[in-house]
Amino acid sequence: MSSNASANLSRSETADRSAALTLHRAHVELDLRRAQDAAATTFLTTTTLEFDADLSLADSTWVDFIGENVEQVTLNGENVPVQYDGARIQIAGLAASNSLTITANGVYSRSGEGLHRFVDPADGETYLYTQYEPADSRRVIACFEQPDMKARFTFTVHAPTGWHVLSNQSAVARHETPDAASQTVEFAPTLPISSYITAVAAGPYHRVGAEWSRGDQTVALGVFCRASLAEHLDADEIVEVTQQGLDFFTSNFDYPYPWGKYDQIFVPEYNLGAMENPGLVTFTEAYVFRGASTESQHEGRANTILHEMAHMWFGDLVTMRWWDDLWLKESFADYMGTLAAAEATRFSDAWVTFANRRKAWAYAQDQLPTTHPIVADIVDLEAAKLNFDGITYAKGAAVLKQLVAFVGRDAFFEGARRYFKHHEFGNTTLDDLLVQLEETSGRDVRAWSTAWLETTGVATLAIETDAAGQRTITQTIPRQKPRPHRLAVAAYDLVNNRLVLRDSIDIDIDGERTHVDVPAADLTLLNAGDLTYAKVRLDASSLAAVESSLDTLDDALSRGLVWSSLWNAVRDGELRASRFLRIVRRYAPSESNVGLLTSVLANAAFALSHYVADAERDDERRSWLDAAWSGAFTAKPGSGHQLAWARALATAAASDDGRADGIRAILDGTGDAPEGLSLDADLRWMLVIALAATGHATPDEIDDELTRDNTSSGVTAHREARAALPEQSVKDAAWHSAWTDTSLTNDHLSATIEGFGAAERRDLTSGFDAEYFERIRETWQSRSIEIARRLVLGLFPESDSLDVVDAWLTENEDAPGALVRLVTEQRDKLARDLRVRAAQ
Repeated sequence: MSSNASANLSRSETADRSAALTLHRAHVELDLRRAQDAAATTFLTTTTLEFDADLSLADSTWVDFIGENVEQVTLNGENVPVQYDGARIQIAGLAASNSLTITANGVYSRSGEGLHRFVDPADGETYLYTQYEPADSRRVIACFEQPDMKARFTFTVHAPTGWHVLSNQSAVARHETPDAASQTVEFAPTLPISSYITAVAAGPYHRVGAEWSRGDQTVALGVFCRASLAEHLDADEIVEVTQQGLDFFTSNFDYPYPWGKYDQIFVPEYNLGAMENPGLVTFTEAYVFRGASTESQHEGRANTILHEMAHMWFGDLVTMRWWDDLWLKESFADYMGTLAAAEATRFSDAWVTFANRRKAWAYAQDQLPTTHPIVADIVDLEAAKLNFDGITYAKGAAVLKQLVAFVGRDAFFEGARRYFKHHEFGNTTLDDLLVQLEETSGRDVRAWSTAWLETTGVATLAIETDAAGQRTITQTIPRQKPRPHRLAVAAYDLVNNRLVLRDSIDIDIDGERTHVDVPAADLTLLNAGDLTYAKVRLDASSLAAVESSLDTLDDALSRGLVWSSLWNAVRDGELRASRFLRIVRRYAPSESNVGLLTSVLANAAFALSHYVADAERDDERRSWLDAAWSGAFTAKPGSGHQLAWARALATAAASDDGRADGIRAILDGTGDAPEGLSLDADLRWMLVIALAATGHATPDEIDDELTRDNTSSGVTAHREARAALPEQSVKDAAWHSAWTDTSLTNDHLSATIEGFGAAERRDLTSGFDAEYFERIRETWQSRSIEIARRLVLGLFPESDSLDVVDAWLTENEDAPGALVRLVTEQRDKLARDLRVRAAQ
């Protein structure tokens, strides 16, 4: 198997390869007949690539494959020596036109990269699915692993009889063996696509079928999940959102959905939210709600469905040439998913969630020392893997929202339509899009691009009032020139103790200081309507108004912007964490938007762990625990708000045992529980883990809970609960298991890490700090990027000093860039924690 170093691919070498070779077709044959046999760790994969070569540029090349071994290589009908280093198969002696067949053995994945194999503890059934982005199709097929070498892919899969076998296209033939033990499924060829969006899934999945029609086009819809989850699959809602999305995008893009069928499959142990494989979209099965769920969770799922659907055009039909322009698909999908949710589904408050939660991700990412422009400089695959971040997604989407306002919605969509038609089934860069938008809008979008897409950092906007009453909006942005902003400023008056909107004024600013004709008001809200990308500060008068009357703001988006402003001020050390928590305790119980409530509760928990002064932490934790307990009991019975408070209670109880007896009584039914609360398996596990972390649950009691819920989720939660026990021997075992047990799946590794760090018991974990820095470099070289990333991030020591991490960074300047980036980001987060706590 290859190390990360030998498997890495650079932008320059892949550009040379695509310049020399033109790929036409790929046929892939996978033999999965032994997938149910745990002893069978590999599968046979045979790939035939048909391509032309410009012999003036290259008469040799390499093919990417990461697997157990390569058995045979045949070039133009002749067997050639196998030259394989674990990541690259060297091919010499190319002709102008070539047919290359490679037979190899791939390895079933436990990390969610490549072909992942999962055995359901509920019924013993085996499930397979693939996940490739950005560069793991080479774990399943021999390929040219780069987005600008598209091909028509044809799949043939041998699998056990009785399984659903799925790929990007529909099956055109199925054959069973005479003994009915296995089947062979042949699929229609795809339209030209990149290797990273090919897909295969196989197993005894549960299926719900439907269809969508528009004019002469009818698209077959399929919704799949594991059989043991079938009773929880609310397929009707998923299908409804899918149909609404296809209506919205087909109408606005004026380009019929091009990929034939539209299957959506919810899979276990998935590393992402979802992946836009055309015709076979994969989702985390966390979107199959096993118990009670909030409207916010349903909105989140709908947004993800629509995000992936937007990729059918932005990303699949037209694909970035290299990962520098990853934003060309992800920013657009993030923007379009929210737009479609707000305009085509029942989730009309989708922009509220975007403003408060999605942009918070972007603001945090954009303040790290590793921040990058939306159009990034991605030199290799390791860098690409780490750029699926808050800038590429959420900042890009926020900036696109502003671009739509800048060029006009009609011009924006007309530019998109021309972009699709001009570049269908091809690859593009930023310039290809700007050309279309300039033509349709007549605006100078290149200057806009320079200011927004090619710079870094987030501006902070504030309003000042001098002695004469003149008001000025200030803009500060580290190490960058001020950006142009078009925003609205809303003025609210306190009338009978209620905040009432007096006026909203549209303003353009482009410098460090802009004088504005905005009258004094009790609450002056900059960026009302969330038109621009910037942090906003509240002046003293506005903060006082918010503290006295936040719950009287009727508009959810305005409340969301206020909550966002408060949180950013806490993170920047300008608002005391204890003051923020008082505001939360006062107004969170009356927050009517459950998405905002969920975000506010999460921010309160984070503030307690990271920003509250050490001397105040115990008292603040107890106050928050009591507030969460009260919230769970006083919220409307059976509501999403009650569920959000109950989850917040479980989180708070993992660090403070003041309600341990009451929680135990809720779990065993001997005490009062909140009326109407659904005590489903997931919530029970949250409460059990909280008891375990504070020493109020025994190993036997944790095992008893697993007997009650012996499902995939139950097994994972059980592992976390056992690792959460506050005993040194338990922490020792969890630590060594995380680093050395390569049999752990991705989810089981994360559960072990979460349990190890439960309750922030530094008295039990600080002894491992030095060993962490001794291990990470070797781990980065020997483990897959996904697994190594989880270890590097999850076990980073939350110490009270930067000395050890600074020493590592100084001594390891030659470490892989992606690893240095992760450690640098963790170092910056720790530095912020220490700085903010010191400022309290």
